Amino acid sequence: MTYTGKVVAGGAPAVHELAELIISKVAVGPLQNNAYLLRCRRTDEQLLIDAAAEPEVLLRLIGADGLGTVVTTHRHADHWQALAEVVRATGARTCAGRYDAEGIPVPTDVPLDDGDELRVGACVLTVRHITGHTKGSVVLCYDDPHGHPHLFAGDCLFPGGVGSTSGNRAAFERLLHDVETRLFDRLPDETWVYPGHGADTTLGAERPHLPAWRERGW
Repeated sequence: MTYTGKVVAGGAPAVHELAELIISKVAVGPLQNNAYLLRCRRTDEQLLIDAAAEPEVLLRLIGADGLGTVVTTHRHADHWQALAEVVRATGARTCAGRYDAEGIPVPTDVPLDDGDELRVGACVLTVRHITGHTKGSVVLCYDDPHGHPHLFAGDCLFPGGVGSTSGNRAAFERLLHDVETRLFDRLPDETWVYPGHGADTTLGAERPHLPAWRERGW
């Protein structure tokens, strides 16, 4: 089936099959959080991005092959409600941005900094530290050697704008600056963006709107 990235809580996962990596997207919880299970085709190792809610759904998605790593994109509670149960059931190591780790009640085994690399089998994810939505949000980039980059953006970037900064203009300016300089300035238009809630997008679809976002202030 063609991957659309459209999922709803209680519905079936959407599966994006790449040459080296399989990405399964599922929506969970009352806020329709997206969780992403990455599976290396060569080794079958798996990594989960945001154990947000509904641990039974996530554990069913993970299946019998286990989970090596779970990454929490940021400290907001809707992104880690199922983390303790998933870790307890799988023994996975936990990763989160260094400056958000203290706000996540499950201990972080590996604090992440900008430029760090995480491996899921033979596939490499590069960490980008993005401030503004929270102090220590992280975005993960998989630069597909057979195609274009894939960006797991947490709540930093969505179709139509950057993440919420609750009306704080200074925080918005920091967030937009980091998104522009660490994502848009470094990655091509074809980069696929997987956000923390809702539908996917690409950097190319959003790039023309950056000046309008800055002018409106959110």
